[in-house]
Amino acid sequence: MNAIISAPELASALAGENPPVVLDVRWQLSVAKATGEPPFDGRAAYASGHVPGAVYVDLDRELAGASGAGGRHPLPDLAEFGAAMRRAGVSATRPVVVYDGGQGWAAARAWWLLCWTGHPDVRVLDGGLTAWQGELSVDVPAPAEGDFEPRPGAAGLLDADAAAALARSGVLFDARAGERFRGEVEPIDRVGGHIPGAVSAPTTDNVGPGGRFLPAEELRDRFTSLGASDGTEVGVYCGSGVSGAHEVLALAVAGIPAALYVGSWSEWSSDPSRPIAVGPDPR
Repeated sequence: MNAIISAPELASALAGENPPVVLDVRWQLSVAKATGEPPFDGRAAYASGHVPGAVYVDLDRELAGASGAGGRHPLPDLAEFGAAMRRAGVSATRPVVVYDGGQGWAAARAWWLLCWTGHPDVRVLDGGLTAWQGELSVDVPAPAEGDFEPRPGAAGLLDADAAAALARSGVLFDARAGERFRGEVEPIDRVGGHIPGAVSAPTTDNVGPGGRFLPAEELRDRFTSLGASDGTEVGVYCGSGVSGAHEVLALAVAGIPAALYVGSWSEWSSDPSRPIAVGPDPR
């Protein structure tokens, strides 16, 4: 099953006999700005207009735990995550489509969590809300309670030790911007650089105009050229496990399974005992 869905395909599915549950996960990384501009408010954006029938999901509160030693966006409490998904109407037998404002990072985080916890049919709207050609709604739906029960799988998730080992035995992609990988700048975390052995693979290079994914063959060629050959174990990390989920999604589109280090650089760099590499060389 394809991990993404186009806007026309979503419109057709919503008119079908078993329409998907649609989740609106609009979110932006909050970084202090000298202008004093208020942080992005995803709920307000949802209230101003959304795909008809979509339910708002808060990434910071429902798709992540509290920021701390485990990183800025650690795994959520699974009982709380399951309850949030059921409130949104998510059931095991009904497909789910997730979208955000167009960047794709937040939608991919929801996609990854649902897949990792056992939902069999989850897709991301390619291009997000900006790709949607239909009317928008301001009505807030009241979906029937779903029955989804998270059952996390052992595969697909890395901790710090597993990420470090994978950087030596397989391929560990760093999905952040190249300048953060090289340690030239670090606007958020304690120190810049990358996990020794990781390969720079900015997630922004996986999409074209409008934030839509490149064709599957182009993505496969890109990741293969970076070391993800057949039979190679692949992992991804980023700053806090959000944009990294988008790279895992891109890899899925390319037909390459990959695991996510959820704690990512925000967890790794918080421990002064962990090694850090700088510069363009993975080592």
